[in-house]
Amino acid sequence: MTGLLDQLRTAPRAVLSRLPLGDEEETRRPLPVSGMLAAVATLGVGLAVLTTLTLVGWIAAPRTPLGEGLAGVFRTACQLWLAAHHAGFAIPGGRVGLLPLGLMVLPGTLLYRAGLWMARDADLRVRMPARLPKGTPRDVENARRRAQLVLVAQAGISLAAPYALLAGVIALVARNEVTQPFIGEALASHLVLAFVAGSVATVRTIGPWRSMLRLLPERPRSVVVGTAAALSLLLVAGAVLVVVAVVLNFGEIQELSGMLSPGLVGGLLLLLVECLYLCNAVIWGMAYISGPGFAVGTGTLVAPTGVKLSAVPTLPLLGALPSPGPSPTWVMAVIAVPFAAGAVAGVLVARIAPTPTIEAAPLWGFVCGLCSGAAAGVLAALSGGPLGGARLSAVGPSPWEVALSVALEVGVAAGISAGIANWWLISRRPAAAPEPVQVEGAAIAKAAGRVRPPKGRVLPGHWLDATEADTQPIPVVRDDWTDEHAAAAAETFEPGAAAAGRAPAPARPEDRSEPPRAPRRDIVDETDDRGGHVIYVDPYAWDRD
Repeated sequence: MTGLLDQLRTAPRAVLSRLPLGDEEETRRPLPVSGMLAAVATLGVGLAVLTTLTLVGWIAAPRTPLGEGLAGVFRTACQLWLAAHHAGFAIPGGRVGLLPLGLMVLPGTLLYRAGLWMARDADLRVRMPARLPKGTPRDVENARRRAQLVLVAQAGISLAAPYALLAGVIALVARNEVTQPFIGEALASHLVLAFVAGSVATVRTIGPWRSMLRLLPERPRSVVVGTAAALSLLLVAGAVLVVVAVVLNFGEIQELSGMLSPGLVGGLLLLLVECLYLCNAVIWGMAYISGPGFAVGTGTLVAPTGVKLSAVPTLPLLGALPSPGPSPTWVMAVIAVPFAAGAVAGVLVARIAPTPTIEAAPLWGFVCGLCSGAAAGVLAALSGGPLGGARLSAVGPSPWEVALSVALEVGVAAGISAGIANWWLISRRPAAAPEPVQVEGAAIAKAAGRVRPPKGRVLPGHWLDATEADTQPIPVVRDDWTDEHAAAAAETFEPGAAAAGRAPAPARPEDRSEPPRAPRRDIVDETDDRGGHVIYVDPYAWDRD
């Protein structure tokens, strides 16, 4: 399939390479166009595979209900393609909803490969934003995460939208007088499966598998990891239970297969169908371990508390069911598996995202249990369904019973283990050392407080600076200073006193002839501001007014 998609990609570009284009990015195909091509190729390859298998079965047994003629064979292949996406059918007197989950592997694998090709063809690595908004490292990381999630969603929609529209056409082609596909279920199932597969493929193109979980914040990531761990343990336990049941009841399975006498080709096809239904059986085993069990028709029950059966369909895989009657006491020990899975999930939740709030950790563990219950309920709904009407209208586990049981069992155990693990992690965490910046700042402040200015040295700075005001002496007026302004006024206004015959004014102490003194250097003209850096104040400025 990858080779076919590569040919679809290189053929148009080989033609475009001959045209005079100024920029290489003009040859890059838009994302919706790449998604549409990938959807068409996936649908074509999947229908080709199923048509081949159906044709082989029709040749081996032409009178089987695989269709009449090649048109009927192709219509049956379309019905199988819809069943692979878990789209139900309406039949006279009921509906068919018990579909093999193993058949979803074919379209899932094709869609994943198509998503990888779409991401390469559209150059999604180049579409990542080269410039991110400025801010703290956490803001940059959140912006990058949002950009990646938006790109993943766009890629998933680009593949899922045309794929779902083509599924509607297939549902119309698959109609006949007996089976009527539900178009709504076909559109929804194709849309969801294609979106999930395309998104996963896009994430794989952007980075390694480890980067998938890094797209989520720390707290949701812990819940997702814990839920996945709990479900994985439950499914593994269910698979072990199925294998043990098949080994113990292998004789009855062979007896049912002999009753059908399908022949060589029919036997191979029957074996293929049973292998495809093994995924359903594993989920039924998970429901059995959780406590509610499952039903094989109305009025039946297979649970740890007991088994109640009636006539079951002639399917060899159902020969592994336990005998009717009360179950042994030791069988009740399987109910401890969900609690063990919850304990493991709680430890993972606390380890990935520990919290200093002790009472918050058990709540997040219980949230993990709720998510596990919801996921288990969805799996139970997909694994079961009606197989016609009347007695087989209820086959498989009850979704709400499985969801409630798993949520309580896993949630309680996860809450307790998450609280204990979080307390252990917080108590063993070393005390945080003081920040070096604060220590250095305190040392610098302490050293600066011990510094004293030397005596007789003028410190630079503004005259209102506290350091300078404390260290510089303020000039004061003393009695022995000469009043230069009064002497100048006497010389100016009484120059002719002697010529007029008037006695001169009595000599004042400041008029006495004294030897000239050296100019004062402690009083500086206030107009001298040293270039605007230092301002001096004349203490006698008031006398000039």
